[in-house]
Amino acid sequence: MFTYRHRPDTGTRRRRLVTMAVFLPLCVSALAGESPYAGQEHGAIKALSPDAIEGYLEGRGMGYAMAAELNQYPGPKHVLELAPELGLSQEQIERTRELFVAMQAEASRLGKQRVALEGELDRQFATATITDETLVELTTSIATLEGQIRATHLGAHLAQKALLTEHQVRQYDQLRGYSAHHTHPEHRMD
Repeated sequence: MFTYRHRPDTGTRRRRLVTMAVFLPLCVSALAGESPYAGQEHGAIKALSPDAIEGYLEGRGMGYAMAAELNQYPGPKHVLELAPELGLSQEQIERTRELFVAMQAEASRLGKQRVALEGELDRQFATATITDETLVELTTSIATLEGQIRATHLGAHLAQKALLTEHQVRQYDQLRGYSAHHTHPEHRMD
């Protein structure tokens, strides 16, 4: 008995072959267990990206103050950027600038320590000199610094809110695009 089988046209077969050629190497590397860390083994400090190192050294926010920023505690950097729109007084601008400079200096000081400790941790693993004691000591110190850096940024937001009127805080949220997200009664500032 004769059975007819539909054979795809040449264009369909070609597309299937191209698709296989593109996705087959990806599947093979996934099956081979290639790590998402591949390529990072040559970094100066393997646990930190170059951007993260720069951020720590410069005392940048790096998302540390999101709990404040997204709950109506404005950040000094953005308050300064929005000074005209917020109608800040000269005194508010000066105090906000002082707050920002102090926050950035402290975050940078702590960030330099964190980068140095990450470098030491990396060095000890790279030279196979790490011990259980130094592992605990270094990681505990890094975690403590991480908390201090976050507290520095969050503290600046806390101090910044005290420098603004309720109306300015609402304006800030609106200008930053947050006003639509504050629908819970505990977030209202009436």
